[in-house]
Amino acid sequence: LRLLDLSGNGLEALPAALGGTGDGAGDAAPAFPQLRSLNLSANRLRELGPGLARAAPQLQELLLSGNRLRALPGGLLPPAGPPAPFPLLSRLDAADNEVEELGAEIAALPALKSLDVANNQLRELPAALADCPRLKEANFRGNQLRDKRLEKMVNGCQTKAILEYLRAGGRGKGKAESAREEVRKKKREKQQKKDSGDGEQDEVEEASKLLVKVLHVSENPAPLVVKVSPGVKDVRAFIVCCVLKGVNLKPGNALKRFLSMQTKLHEDICEKRTVATIATHDLQLVKAPVTYDVQPPDELKIMPLGRKEIKAKDLLRQLQLEAEEQRKQKKRQNISGLHKYLQLLDGKDNYPCLVDAEGAVISFPPITNSEKTKIRKETRDLFLEVTSDTSLQICKDVMDTLILKIAELNRSALENTEGSGSDMESDGPGNLNLPLVVEQVRVVDMDGNLKVLYPSKTDLATVSSLLTVIR
Repeated sequence: LRLLDLSGNGLEALPAALGGTGDGAGDAAPAFPQLRSLNLSANRLRELGPGLARAAPQLQELLLSGNRLRALPGGLLPPAGPPAPFPLLSRLDAADNEVEELGAEIAALPALKSLDVANNQLRELPAALADCPRLKEANFRGNQLRDKRLEKMVNGCQTKAILEYLRAGGRGKGKAESAREEVRKKKREKQQKKDSGDGEQDEVEEASKLLVKVLHVSENPAPLVVKVSPGVKDVRAFIVCCVLKGVNLKPGNALKRFLSMQTKLHEDICEKRTVATIATHDLQLVKAPVTYDVQPPDELKIMPLGRKEIKAKDLLRQLQLEAEEQRKQKKRQNISGLHKYLQLLDGKDNYPCLVDAEGAVISFPPITNSEKTKIRKETRDLFLEVTSDTSLQICKDVMDTLILKIAELNRSALENTEGSGSDMESDGPGNLNLPLVVEQVRVVDMDGNLKVLYPSKTDLATVSSLLTVIR
């Protein structure tokens, strides 16, 4: 048992099997050794005993909102001593309780990333929160805190700023505040330098870096959104998208190298498209919003690259015949092009596809893109998608690498343009210095609930040694 949902009942105490009467000590084997998620929301629990730590040692998510808890973690953590309780607990949700005390022992949870204690009766936040090594998201809203500055911060600041404030002892005292001011000062100076445009040396240094600037959804007046239909879950569940602006494919063989790079990524990191598939589109030709959907093989119509419009079922049959013909002609088993990916759709009742606002299929993963959104030499802005039936993280890793490779190609193309002295294919002097802009794209379900946002703060970390990301 990995997920146990006991929410919305009338529980006033934990069942004995979940350590309700235990003390967290003893040598008995855990009752729920594989339990990862426990939902106890909307009950009448007043306290939790330390027995839960022994009953479910692998717990990663504990949901306690809507109970009557007075203290957190309260008696949840056994007395100190090995083994450490809840070594994997990353999410603790205790919103809408009666919590008056948030104990310093919360820092004893080494994996805690998300803490929600909104709408409780907290008056203070312990400085020990700043010692939680992995805490990234914390919600303290709806508490009447004594420190009014801190109360304002919890309503409007990011978690990192709140933790730094607590680390500094509140009211901005201590080293953390001055360190933060120093960082701000450096940022201001850097921005002033950039705005003034002075100093050829600075330009040379900047040009030697691969630069990517992230444009957040909140800063974008018309962000592109991708909606996901429920049907993709059983066919090809995972998708990550973004927009990349400022690409230059005009010089020399830049476009050819771009397409070769994509083919190589499909062979290598995508493991011959078996774990993920990349699709690249000319953003100007994509009619938003876009929907990631599934359609039956005899209904899905696409205009594949370099071909006329055809039903998916007929396209696969055509490709199969071409593959057989190729085998006969070359008298060998190896086949090339799209033909080697046909088996990836074997046994599927529905095929995945990206459909634009006009109802046109612009992508049919893992087989082909559409001629409608085909990239040309004149293309400046790209819509990128990575899909997988394996995992979301694989999509993100492939997208990270794709952006890095495009940045490398772009710099190479711009250097060639600069070196040739041609004004025909350049946007003017100094364009080597311009970063590519990655616009965040939200992937949402049909009700508008967020499924994934790329790139988030943690994305592009895999290529950070080669790429300078301006966030």
